[in-house]
Amino acid sequence: MIENLELLIDVCLLTFLLLIVFAAIKTTNLFVATMLFGIFSFVTALLFLDLDAVDVAFTEAAVGAGFTTVLMLSALRLTGAFENVKHRHSVLGLFIVVLTGAALIYGVADFPNMGDANAPVHLHIAPEYIQLTQEKIDIPNVVTAVLASFRGYDTFGETVVIFSAGAAVLLLLGMGHAEPKHEPEQNLVLWVVVKPFIALILIFGLYVQFHGDFGAGGGFQAGVIFASGFILYSLVFGESYARQVVPASILPRFAALGVIIYGLTGLVSLLSDKTFLDYNALSSNPVSGQHLGILLVEAGVGLAVFSTVLLIFYSFSGVNHNE
Repeated sequence: MIENLELLIDVCLLTFLLLIVFAAIKTTNLFVATMLFGIFSFVTALLFLDLDAVDVAFTEAAVGAGFTTVLMLSALRLTGAFENVKHRHSVLGLFIVVLTGAALIYGVADFPNMGDANAPVHLHIAPEYIQLTQEKIDIPNVVTAVLASFRGYDTFGETVVIFSAGAAVLLLLGMGHAEPKHEPEQNLVLWVVVKPFIALILIFGLYVQFHGDFGAGGGFQAGVIFASGFILYSLVFGESYARQVVPASILPRFAALGVIIYGLTGLVSLLSDKTFLDYNALSSNPVSGQHLGILLVEAGVGLAVFSTVLLIFYSFSGVNHNE
C-alpha cells in the first residue's frame, strides 16, 4: 500500500514537471517563465525528497528554486519583459532533440529498477562506504563522509569549479555598482516583517553548515542559504546597503580563501607523509582527525560557495559604470 502511494506521488510530481515545462515553452513573458523554472526546481526537490535523496533535494531547493530564480530575476533587469518571438521552425533542431531524447531513453534502459536491493551499487560500493564510515570516521551521515572524506578529491574539484565560475562572471561583467535610483521603494511593513526572517535564514545557514555530519546539509547548502539571506536583504533594503554590509571587493578574496582552506588541509596531510586529504594526519586519534578534516574542508566549501554566489548576484544586479 505504501509503495503504491509513493509510486502515485512520483507519477503526479513527474506529470506536474512536464506540465510546467510545456507552460514555460509556450509563454513569452520572461517573468512568468522565470517563476515557472523556480517552481520546476522546487517540484524536482520534492521528487528527490520522495526518493529519499535528502541531500540532493536540499541542494536543488537552495540552488535551483532559490538562488537561480533570484539570479534570473536580476538578469531580467537588463532585458525586456517579453521574449522577441520569431516564428521560425527548425527541422534540424527538432531532429537533434528527438535523437538526444532517444539516446537518453536507450541509455537508461539497462538501469536497475528503482529501489532494487540487488542493484550493483547496493552490493559493492554502498556497503563498503557504510562499513568504513562506521569504522574509520564514525559520523551518522554517510553522504557527508563520502563527499568530504572518501571522495574529497571530487569535492575539492567542485569547489575549484565554483570559484572559477565566479571568477569568469567577474571578468565578464565586473562587480558593477548600485545607484540609489535603482533601489526599492521604502516599505516600513516589509522591512519589519523581513528583518527577523533574515536573522533566521543566517542562523539556519550556520546550523546546516555545522550539522552536516548528522543530517542533510554541509558547506554547499549552507553557503547558498547564507548568501540567500544577504540577497533578500539586498532586494528589500537596497543593494547599496547590502554592499556596505558585505562589500563586493572582499568577496573574491573570501572565495579564494575558501579554496585555500580546503587545499591547505590536504597539504598538511602531504607534509605529514600521508596522502592528499588524508585527515588521519590532523590528530593522533584517526577518528578525531577525520572529524577535524571534514570540519575544515566543509568550512572552506561554505565560504567559497557563499562568496561566489553573492559575487555573481552583485555582478548581475549591479549597474555598470559604462551604462
